[in-house]
Amino acid sequence: MEIQLGDVGHIIQLAIAPVFLLTGVGTHLVVLTNRLSRIIDRSRKLEERMHVVVQVDPNDAVEIAVLYQRAHLINAAISLATACALLVCLVIATLFIGDAFNLGFGKFIAALFVLGMLSLIGSYCFFMREIVIATRTLTMRRMLMSPTILSK
Repeated sequence: MEIQLGDVGHIIQLAIAPVFLLTGVGTHLVVLTNRLSRIIDRSRKLEERMHVVVQVDPNDAVEIAVLYQRAHLINAAISLATACALLVCLVIATLFIGDAFNLGFGKFIAALFVLGMLSLIGSYCFFMREIVIATRTLTMRRMLMSPTILSK
């Protein structure tokens, strides 16, 4: 069976929307990895300070615990976003194979797409939870600061 040029054009048209979705997921992954990097840098700094100082500030210990929780949430978000990207890639590949060889992959493609969307929704849920914890921690830190520091 020979694939005609018009068929290839049709297949590419089918794959355009998932490719745009893949671009958005890639951008989401960049944001998540940047946040994870900042969390890791901050926790390393606090851990080094705790090893050098004789008397550990209890606020540092609490902050490290919160940073570990945030890192865990970001890791979950990254895992789900990566799963989404892989599922979207499978959707694109299956679209090409199914359309090129007239195979009935419609339900399989739909299932892959729905699983991809569920993964992306889960990723955004973990991301939102991490943002809530980060914001709450920032608010707690501000409340712990002395009034003289806030007035500067």
